[in-house]
Amino acid sequence: MKRDITPEDEAKRFLKLRDDHGFTAFKWRVGAECGRDRDEWPGRTEAVIPVVSKALGDGIDKLVDGNSCYSPARAIAVGRLLEDNGIGHFEEPCPYWHPEQTAEVRAALSIDVAGGEQDCEFSSWQLMFDRQAVDIAQPDVMYLGGLHRTLEVCRMAAAAGLPVTPHAANLSLVTMCTMHLLRAIPNPGKYLEFSIEGLDYYPWQHGLFLGDPYKIEDGQATVSDAPGWGVEINPAWLEAARYKVSQLDG
Repeated sequence: MKRDITPEDEAKRFLKLRDDHGFTAFKWRVGAECGRDRDEWPGRTEAVIPVVSKALGDGIDKLVDGNSCYSPARAIAVGRLLEDNGIGHFEEPCPYWHPEQTAEVRAALSIDVAGGEQDCEFSSWQLMFDRQAVDIAQPDVMYLGGLHRTLEVCRMAAAAGLPVTPHAANLSLVTMCTMHLLRAIPNPGKYLEFSIEGLDYYPWQHGLFLGDPYKIEDGQATVSDAPGWGVEINPAWLEAARYKVSQLDG
């Protein structure tokens, strides 16, 4: 997701995606990443929330991501603005390494508070669930270390009575793995996180797969039943890729 985009331009591209592909939910960014209450530029958050929400209108689910921007007090104030504008999902409002702050925000708001994309240790997840910090768990299949570990977090979330809407930031294998995961667990959330950013943002996505595994029709993605993950890496993409090797001395 972009943060350096005006509210008007964000609304414009969402409307085009809605009309062209039938998307029924959109998420956009507020604040500045790990911003300590700063905005991307002064007044952007107060503008982008109502401008985008009003443009999308009724019948569209609306979500925002704070990317660890806010103190609890500021997050609650932003959350009130979200409530007033029909936005039902507030992701990572506070620094992810302070789950007690996120728990404070969750307790104060009527909308869903989500988080977990940065958390890679089971102990962190258990702490998050014990403190009732979130309404929605958002593990990242790749950040967490694969499907086995992610399934364990999904089981922990299920035991806490929570749905799972995984983090999937781009159209590499992370989204395909996430699609299969959501079909395999008993507590999937309502959404598949699906990147809308093009080659200006993720140039390496171009030609990565053979065919079109991420085709969206009527707001829906199709999970392939082909072998493996159901996709085939483009050999030409691999030939053109740069290979780097890291190693420890000694």
